[in-house]
Amino acid sequence: MIVYIRIGLCFVAAAMSLCKHAAAQSQTSSIAEIVRAETPALISMYQRLHQHPELSEQEKETSRILADELRQIGFRVTEGVGGYGVVGVMENGDGPVVMVRTDMDALPIAERTEVPYVSSVPGVMHACGHDVHMTVWKGTASVISKLRDRWSGTVVFIAQPAEENGVGAKAMLADGLYTRFPRPDYALALHVSSVLPAGTVGYFAGTFLASVDNLKITVKGRGGHGAAPQQTVDPIVLASKIILSLQSIISREIAPTEPAVISVGSIHGGVRSNMIPSEVELELTVRTFEDDIREHVLSAIKRIADGQAHAAGLTPEEYPDITHDGEAFPSTYNDPELTGRMVAVFRETLGDQYVLELSRELVGEDFARYGREQPAIPTMIYSLGTVDPRDIDAAAAGRLVLPPLHSSGYAPKPDPSIPTGVKTMSAAVLSLLPRKAVGP
Repeated sequence: MIVYIRIGLCFVAAAMSLCKHAAAQSQTSSIAEIVRAETPALISMYQRLHQHPELSEQEKETSRILADELRQIGFRVTEGVGGYGVVGVMENGDGPVVMVRTDMDALPIAERTEVPYVSSVPGVMHACGHDVHMTVWKGTASVISKLRDRWSGTVVFIAQPAEENGVGAKAMLADGLYTRFPRPDYALALHVSSVLPAGTVGYFAGTFLASVDNLKITVKGRGGHGAAPQQTVDPIVLASKIILSLQSIISREIAPTEPAVISVGSIHGGVRSNMIPSEVELELTVRTFEDDIREHVLSAIKRIADGQAHAAGLTPEEYPDITHDGEAFPSTYNDPELTGRMVAVFRETLGDQYVLELSRELVGEDFARYGREQPAIPTMIYSLGTVDPRDIDAAAAGRLVLPPLHSSGYAPKPDPSIPTGVKTMSAAVLSLLPRKAVGP
């Protein structure tokens, strides 16, 4: 009897597994069919967005376009959230709340690509791929709406301004994103990659992207004649000592197994060769993964700057001023359980060979803020390949240098990048929502 029961249970389990697999395949086919039909319109939308980029906190026309797209799909739309932010809500019965975020802003970079839809705005381009993000976001919203007979719950699609200067997520949260609208149980986003092949996606579970602290250090001194340096405290020499000493924080205070970066990107001081100035300005960026490492590095920067000033003979009132230059934001954490679920979905959607595990990156993303609002919300951001595989092969052979993100030459391959993004994000959202029975 026990043998029969076990055999029966195994049969039931196998049948349930087959049914689940068949349902997943059916959903994948449905998503693919919708994406195939909508790809020409999505590519057209992408080209329009690429041609008309808008800088951070200036996304007036971009936000209007996205708001109109959501309304046509059937979302309840609110504009002007945290500046030019857009929030679209679609409620479809009981179930969890899933949020999908895109960013909208471009960069102050003059485009130097050869695409026929080159930016029409002088000195501004979508060099970070937010035009791809927005197009995938719209395509996903369309798929979710068309398949609303398949799921229960609520989806919240947000279009965030000002990601590049780090203020957009904070502004939307401060404007009631989680109080005026359904608070998400999960939050998802993607970001283009300038090194992964188009048609692939990449993931990392855990702390994926770094915290960002951009600092300005005003190094004070006592100016005077270049021929009489003994009568001065030279802030150029002092600034140089500070710059060199800062590197010892990484090499001697942080464990070699903990990635961290301090890069001084700007130094300005003085106006003539025979004049010692009264102050010098340094601008630097600090990147870390762990919160305690971040606090240590920031504290050490102040300690070293003050210490060098003291060694130069300055009083505490003359010690350097250290301020944040723009908005700082924390490291981006991909919830491991959520990430594991999404990776399984991606593999089901694309095939194992098109889903790649990545290493951590020291770039930053203010998407991090959405998961840190207490109580914490499971979040995941993944990478979308956008590079022609032939270019990747050429780069590997030394015949080509791939343009990185934030460069004037970055030109993603819209197809299959955008369809891949829509298929994976749509499947991810639907996997988090309870299924509705599909009628005959």
